[in-house]
Amino acid sequence: MQVNILEAKTNLSSLIKKIETGEEETVVIARYGKPVVKMTIYQDIPVSRRIGIAKGKLKTPADLDRDNAEIAALFGGE
Repeated sequence: MQVNILEAKTNLSSLIKKIETGEEETVVIARYGKPVVKMTIYQDIPVSRRIGIAKGKLKTPADLDRDNAEIAALFGGE
């Protein structure tokens, strides 16, 4: 995949995510249509799997949802 510098600046996070998830193997950043930078996954560093990192470490109160109706009413909901 090749993008221009402006597109890379605007979408840097999503371009990195595409590389991390394997959707794209490399992203080439071009200036005036000429490739100048190639982004690829750095193999020596494992990609963090942040989802679930705190699983089992936090406790929620049993009545966590008790104020949902009141909060919804404040925002114009039912």
